[in-house]
Amino acid sequence: MLLHHFSDLPYEAGTDEAGRGCIAGPVTAAAVILPPDFSNEILNDSKQLSAKNRYALRTIIEDQALSYGVTHLHEAVIEELNILHAAIKAMHESVYKLTPLPDFLLVDGNKFTPIPNIPHQCIVKGDTKYLSIAAASVLAKTYRDDYMNQIHEEFPMYNWKQNKGYPTQEHREAIVKYGACKYHRKSFKLLPDQLKLEL
Repeated sequence: MLLHHFSDLPYEAGTDEAGRGCIAGPVTAAAVILPPDFSNEILNDSKQLSAKNRYALRTIIEDQALSYGVTHLHEAVIEELNILHAAIKAMHESVYKLTPLPDFLLVDGNKFTPIPNIPHQCIVKGDTKYLSIAAASVLAKTYRDDYMNQIHEEFPMYNWKQNKGYPTQEHREAIVKYGACKYHRKSFKLLPDQLKLEL
């Protein structure tokens, strides 16, 4: 069973991001404040859920959460800040979309820049331990997947519907064949050394 609260404060939010390991598309973060009586047997780290369950849970989370926020940060910001700082900025922006602002914040992972006046705790593998982080992971993942499905229509040759921008062999072969597009993160290693790409 996932834990409900870390702090004793009334408005505790969880935050998580999706897409850090991708070579195309945004990094997407979400923050969620769940009501004190929230429970769900299926909710877990979004990576451990089927797509069908993730989308079913998204509806439940959006219906029942006291507040939630989701933020996409795109390639230009990732290039400017680097992926870690872009992921943290996306989490910050998602937290600022919450009403009320939380009294306490649970952050998935081990790196975070504090938000003024909101104490936080980093939790490694937090999306497998706390409901609010798991809820944020579901929102971040599904909103990012929706975005990748949408831009797939614009650039179907990379098959983002299937790989969501991760560097699969098929995705890399498409980059060799067609080159990179505006959604690729140019500062990332798009191809292994043996496959050179002229950008």
